[in-house]
Amino acid sequence: MKYEDITHKIIGCAMKVHSTLGNGFQEVIYQRALSIEFKWQGLTFQREMEMDIRYEGQLIGSRRVDFFVEEQIMVELKALIQLEDVHLAQAMNYCQAYNLPIGLLINFGSKSLQFKRVYNVTHPENKDHKDKS
Repeated sequence: MKYEDITHKIIGCAMKVHSTLGNGFQEVIYQRALSIEFKWQGLTFQREMEMDIRYEGQLIGSRRVDFFVEEQIMVELKALIQLEDVHLAQAMNYCQAYNLPIGLLINFGSKSLQFKRVYNVTHPENKDHKDKS
């Protein structure tokens, strides 16, 4: 997989943060800690990056993505007891809206770190991927 090395590194950073802090904090605390870990691991990123959302070529709004890593991967963070299908759908929608091939949904709120790779199945790079998550 083209993005496997980067997603593996991001997930490793998230695991380090979760093992150090545990669960129970607000999302912003994990976001700040993950920023530090990304820097230490040599990952380039933008935090709270505002991205345009378009419909049929028309700008209809914008959304801040928690992280945009290596100018390729959207990372959406949660601090919930349990991820729900709606959170996965939201992350997949962001990949489509931003026209990115892949993103990560990471949840720090459960006892064990939860993460999902999400794919934009309409992206040309993912023509062989159908509903992978």
